[in-house]
Amino acid sequence: MGRIKSAVAMLAGCGLATAAQAAPTTYVTSPETQALHRPFSDAVEVGGVLYISGQIGAAPGEDHVVPGGLEAQTRQVMDNIGAVLKRRGLSYAAVFKCTVMIADMSQWGDFNKVYVTYFKPDRLPARSAFGANGLARGAAVELECWANTAGS
Repeated sequence: MGRIKSAVAMLAGCGLATAAQAAPTTYVTSPETQALHRPFSDAVEVGGVLYISGQIGAAPGEDHVVPGGLEAQTRQVMDNIGAVLKRRGLSYAAVFKCTVMIADMSQWGDFNKVYVTYFKPDRLPARSAFGANGLARGAAVELECWANTAGS
């Protein structure tokens, strides 16, 4: 316990602990997510960062992915992320980090073909990606993003 108090005191001297303690937490959930009784928020905002939950290619209010394969699901994923951003008054320009989970890595190029159209070429977010053995609702792709709530 003494080490924790020392670390907090050190951070407070830098102003970091105070900012973290003062930052309110805002839970962002759409009526569609609430109606489906999903066990998560669409996003959570803490300390100037909007953490957007992993999105699959299901249309708002639907429990199944859109037909048309990976490219159609990727467009829906990006549209879902855009809707969360818009509810917070943000755009894709605020996104600075994404994590991609894709069921079939051989479709990586097909995913990228759609993904890059949502960002300015000189403003691509940092990104991690990995192949996944099974995503929710049989989705081909899932994407989570972090955005700066101060905008771009």
